[in-house]
Amino acid sequence: MRSRFITAAGMAFMALLVFVSAGVPAKAQEGEVTVVDEVIAQVNDDVITLSMLKRENKERVEALVQRGMTEQQANDEVAKHQAELIATLVNEKLLLQKGKELEMASEIETEVNRRMLEIAREQGINSIQKLEEVMIQNKINPANIRETMRSEMMKQAVLQQEVDRRVYLGPSTADVKKYYDAHPDKFRTPETITMSEIYLSTNNKDDASVKARATELVAQLRAGADFSAVASANSEREKNGKRTAPEDGGKVGTFEVANLREDLLPAIKDVKVGGISEPIRTQEGYQILKIDARTPAGTTPTFNENKVREAMLFERQDKEREAYLQNLRNEAFIKVSETYKDSVEPLLKLNAPVAAKGAEKEDSKKSKKP
Repeated sequence: MRSRFITAAGMAFMALLVFVSAGVPAKAQEGEVTVVDEVIAQVNDDVITLSMLKRENKERVEALVQRGMTEQQANDEVAKHQAELIATLVNEKLLLQKGKELEMASEIETEVNRRMLEIAREQGINSIQKLEEVMIQNKINPANIRETMRSEMMKQAVLQQEVDRRVYLGPSTADVKKYYDAHPDKFRTPETITMSEIYLSTNNKDDASVKARATELVAQLRAGADFSAVASANSEREKNGKRTAPEDGGKVGTFEVANLREDLLPAIKDVKVGGISEPIRTQEGYQILKIDARTPAGTTPTFNENKVREAMLFERQDKEREAYLQNLRNEAFIKVSETYKDSVEPLLKLNAPVAAKGAEKEDSKKSKKP
C-alpha cells in the first residue's frame, strides 16, 4: 500500500527539501533570494514543515488567550508541548493518508458540501456560493475553511470506520449482557438539568467590559428581574442570523449532567432550581445560566443493547484508537529532523529505529526490480 513505503518521486522530493532547508538559500534569479521551508518530519511521502508547526502554534496560542491567558503565558504553555504537537501532526498525516487509501475522498467532499450548506442556512444564506462570497468579504478564505473541514472529517471518518465500528460491533450479545450485569449504575436513567441562557459575545469587544456587563446582569437577576425579559433584551445568541432570545426567552433545553462541558459543571454544581450562575467564560464570550429544573438519576437500570454497546465503546475508545495509531506509525516510514528527534521519537514509540526501517523498505523495493 502507498502509505507503507516511499516512492522514488517522494524520495527525490524529500532530498530536495532537506537540501534547501539546511540553511542554504536558493537563488531564483539575479538579485533575488527564495526562502525555502524547513522540514521537521517526513511521514511516508508527506512532510511536516516549520511553517505548518508555526501555524498550529499560532492557533493554539490564540485559543488560550481567548480562555483568559496572557499572550506570554499562552506562548510558554504551547512551547512546553511542542514535541506532543509534532507527534500529533504525524498522527494526523497518517490518518489522512489512510483515508485516501480507503478511497474516502468523494464521501468526505459530499459531507463538506453538506456542512457548508448547513452553515449557510444557519446564517440565512441560501447557497454555498453566496456563503463563500460573504466569507471573502469578511477576509475569510473559503478554500482554507474547506481544507480544514476536509481534514478533520477525514481523520474522524477513518477512526470511526477502522476502530469505533469494530469495537462497537465486536462483542457478542452474551458479552454485552455480561457487561450490563457488571455495570448496572451506567444504565440507570441519568441525572438531567434544564437550563436557560443569556449569552454575551466578546467578538470585537473589550473582554473586561463584557464581563462587567455580565456581572451587572447577574446582579439584576438575583435581585428579582425576570430572566426571560432580561434574556430577550440582552442575549446575543443567534440562529440563521437572528437573535433567538426574543422568541424563546433564552431557554436552551434539557441535558444529561454527565454530558455537560467540563467548565460548566463546577459553575452550576451548587446552583439550586431557579438560581443564577456566575458569568462563565467561553471561547467566544460569557454565559449566564438559570437552572430551570433538575431531575435526579433513576434507581433501576434498564437494558438497551445499543446503549450498552455505546458504553463499551466509550470505555475502550481511547485505548483502541491509540493502538490503531501505533500500528499505523509502526508500518510507516517516519523520519524526524535532528532538531526535534530526541523529544518527538519517544512519543511515537516506534518498534524499530526509523532510519533502519527506511533502509529495509528501500532494500525491499530494490529487490523487486527486474
